Amino acid sequence: MIYLDHNATTPLDERVLEAMLPWLREGFGNPSSPYRLGREARRALERAREQVSALVGAHPSQLIFTSGGSEANSTALAGVLRRRPGLCLSVSAIEHPSLLDAARAEAGRGHDLTLLPCDDQGVTRIDPLDPIRAAGLVSLMWANNETGVVQPLAEVAERVHAAGGLLHCDAVQGLGKQPIDFAATGAQLMSLSAHKIGGPKGAGALVVDKAVDLEPLIQGGGQERGRRGGTENLAAIVGFGAAAALAAERLAAAPAEAQLRDRLEAQLKARIPELVVFGAEAPRLPNTSFFAVPGLEGQTLIMALDRLDIALSSGSACGHHHDAPSHVLAAMGIPAELARCALRISLGPQSTVAEVDRTTEQLAAQVTQLKAFAAVGWA
Repeated sequence: MIYLDHNATTPLDERVLEAMLPWLREGFGNPSSPYRLGREARRALERAREQVSALVGAHPSQLIFTSGGSEANSTALAGVLRRRPGLCLSVSAIEHPSLLDAARAEAGRGHDLTLLPCDDQGVTRIDPLDPIRAAGLVSLMWANNETGVVQPLAEVAERVHAAGGLLHCDAVQGLGKQPIDFAATGAQLMSLSAHKIGGPKGAGALVVDKAVDLEPLIQGGGQERGRRGGTENLAAIVGFGAAAALAAERLAAAPAEAQLRDRLEAQLKARIPELVVFGAEAPRLPNTSFFAVPGLEGQTLIMALDRLDIALSSGSACGHHHDAPSHVLAAMGIPAELARCALRISLGPQSTVAEVDRTTEQLAAQVTQLKAFAAVGWA
């Protein structure tokens, strides 16, 4: 299979699996236990904390392990807002569903919620972020999971700091694709996830500045310095640490990945002149291309390519249970009929020139065939 949906999830790196296996077998100790098995588990846990922290330039004491990016997002929003009743909340309209749903839940608890709009390239507009809103809690993703468009985090951080507010960044899609320095971003909270960088599902983290007073989302047990109750998922966390160490080594490959993405788009445009690439004029992650063939629904092309063992998507995997077109494209002002034609290709470290060339060839062939069927009334 040609796998081109790395923004949804990545294959588990074999080296990560090797790091995890001992903690699924003989290393079954509880990290909170005082005897040898527990102490060994604690050392492995803290080693992983150091590895993940190093990838984002944070101190290990700032890192809270979670079950994934979604829990990290919910913890960031609920953890701050439940300690500060009445604080206003501002989030970009193109955030991941896990963040938007968490924001709406907090709005239902009495917090004023503002959705920050974006322009037609998918870049969040910061002009609606007035001093009153900036003085609350603001959440802006590092890069959008569908378009790959990198967001103006530095400009937002400047406004939030000037107003005395707090900034959260969902950096799940940026992790391992671009260098991240937590302190330099100006964010006080940052969400991360393991399975986007060759690690296992079920492990994530929230980086929290020491000045932030955070209400635990999960109570009990005192784990994670009292900030997230529950026995840690040690094997998955060890895998997260191993994946983070490997991701740091791969950052230098980003330019080559961008060249592969550009090759993909150039070939598609040459074969399908009407192709529309979303966010093409904005800074993007090196691995992501989000595009549409007008008149052909994305799901139709996805299933046609799936029969040829080529796996890609129509956007966020977490949004596929909804029938509505992408909320990201809607925020960009893209008509619903074109949004339904969207396809996302997200490359990974294993992606090759041969895979890209075969994908563009087969995608163009399917477009030609489906248009021919439509012309005679078969589609």
